[in-house]
Amino acid sequence: MIDLKKPHWLAAYTKPRNEKKVYQRLVEAGYETYLPLHRTQKQWSDRKKWVEEPLLRSYIFLKISEKEYYHALTIPGLVRYVTFEGKAAPIPDKQIEALKLFLGEEFDVEVTDEQFEPGHAVDITLGKLAGLTGEVVKHRGKKKVIVRLDHITHSILVTLPKEYITKQKNTQKK
Repeated sequence: MIDLKKPHWLAAYTKPRNEKKVYQRLVEAGYETYLPLHRTQKQWSDRKKWVEEPLLRSYIFLKISEKEYYHALTIPGLVRYVTFEGKAAPIPDKQIEALKLFLGEEFDVEVTDEQFEPGHAVDITLGKLAGLTGEVVKHRGKKKVIVRLDHITHSILVTLPKEYITKQKNTQKK
């Protein structure tokens, strides 16, 4: 187990299609929890409707300390923590804040588990995402900036205006 003397963000798996219920249960139990949602339009045979769906299916984020680590797993619908080499993988605060910023801005955001070839590293210098780093990739014919989420198998692709980013020195990753 990781050192949780002070609270850390951890990613946890939920039962399929239970993200919102688990989120509500965790909040009611007093946990600091984050469930990234995005609006999408659904098409049925008779109508279209805007709905809020989890950005990352079957994932939820909890900020917990060591004494809360096992108790949180007793919440119905919460399956287990995301682990790396057998230990719960802490998510840096900066990455949770980046997720919140992505969803709060009017950016074209896409989540993918597709693996990308290394490209040019960039700094985001303008807008609410200023201070973050990313990598320029070409995805579906468009240039996008990718921000990887450590220890989970997803990346976030963001389409940003060209003037929002600057190339880093020695930008080719190895």
